[in-house]
Amino acid sequence: MNYFYVMNGKKLKQALIISVAVLFAIGIIYSERENVSVFSQYEPAAVYSIPTERKLIALTFDISWGDTRTEPILQILENKGIRNATFFLSSPWTKSHPDTVSKIVKGGWEIGSHGHKHVNYSSLSDEEIRAQIKTAHQIIQEVTGASPNLLRLPNGDFDKRVLRIANELRYTVIQWDTDSQDWMNKGVDTIINRVLSKAHPGDIVLFHASDSVKQTHEALPVIIDKLREKGYEFVTVSQLMKQTKVSNQPPVEDQTMKPIR
Repeated sequence: MNYFYVMNGKKLKQALIISVAVLFAIGIIYSERENVSVFSQYEPAAVYSIPTERKLIALTFDISWGDTRTEPILQILENKGIRNATFFLSSPWTKSHPDTVSKIVKGGWEIGSHGHKHVNYSSLSDEEIRAQIKTAHQIIQEVTGASPNLLRLPNGDFDKRVLRIANELRYTVIQWDTDSQDWMNKGVDTIINRVLSKAHPGDIVLFHASDSVKQTHEALPVIIDKLREKGYEFVTVSQLMKQTKVSNQPPVEDQTMKPIR
């Protein structure tokens, strides 16, 4: 009889050890998951789209360099009566193109920051990230007379630290749900078909207005007309964000960072 209790004691001890080991493993897995996820609901998150049933769509344009592509795009937006669009300007370009920036401001289009140096911020130290965002903010504010609060990071690159620091500096990081891939210059029809096939209510669409894009100004009029035919209303990112809670889930296909300058 004593042997019976000894055997059960051993089994109980083994069961306790196994249970503790399992709980410990679960804890490690959960902890690691929290470490690698930059989209935790308890932390600042990037905005990719806005869940809404209304046919609202935000056209956004990144500008980091060049002298020839921005003006035609502004003219198209004006001709099409699109006053609600968002431009993300790098501060060096803003400083060297004050006249064009003035046209954006006077046209009533929204301006966000595209940072200072066109580098991947996730590769920088906390101090460097903070300095890049603050430097861009100061320059854009001086040229435009307004304080931007939207940030699209160079190459769309960020990590948890970047999100945290941007949030501390009162910026919201804006990504996109539809990448026009105009920066790849695959052809006007390709750009048009890609946007029209992916556009949806609450969508944020990525375009560029740097000199690296050769076909955006040709594709844009058709995209605007077709989206209007489908019943879409064009809004700025800020206007879109006022609709409802933001979607901070990254699109599966469009997570590849764009190596554009």
